[in-house]
Amino acid sequence: MWVDFDWLTVDFASDEAIYVQLHNKIIEAIAAERLVEGNSLPSVRQLADNVGINMHTVNKVYAILKQEGYITLDRRNGAVITLDIDKLKAAQQLRADMRKIVARAVCSQLNSDEIHKIVDDVIGEFN
Repeated sequence: MWVDFDWLTVDFASDEAIYVQLHNKIIEAIAAERLVEGNSLPSVRQLADNVGINMHTVNKVYAILKQEGYITLDRRNGAVITLDIDKLKAAQQLRADMRKIVARAVCSQLNSDEIHKIVDDVIGEFN
């Protein structure tokens, strides 16, 4: 099914990272049923060209969405909305838990880079 992606834009003046903006907009589109199971997202190159960003940024967004259970990636079909409900529930719970943890970190005057470093270190403990 063909989907119009003119709504998928970023605010280059925002303090929020471009990949975070794209990630959130795609999830919001799924939640609003603008994107539904089976819809294909634009190719990495198409989306990068359309938005005016680097292809690596789009790759990062697609990789995160795949990890979170929102899409599957296939060489023939590209990025396709395929919701893994169990993974989505886990991701939503993690987001809620992380919101509390990040709020405490911000209150402790840790900046984004410091928080990311801590998260990366903790993830590294499991790899």
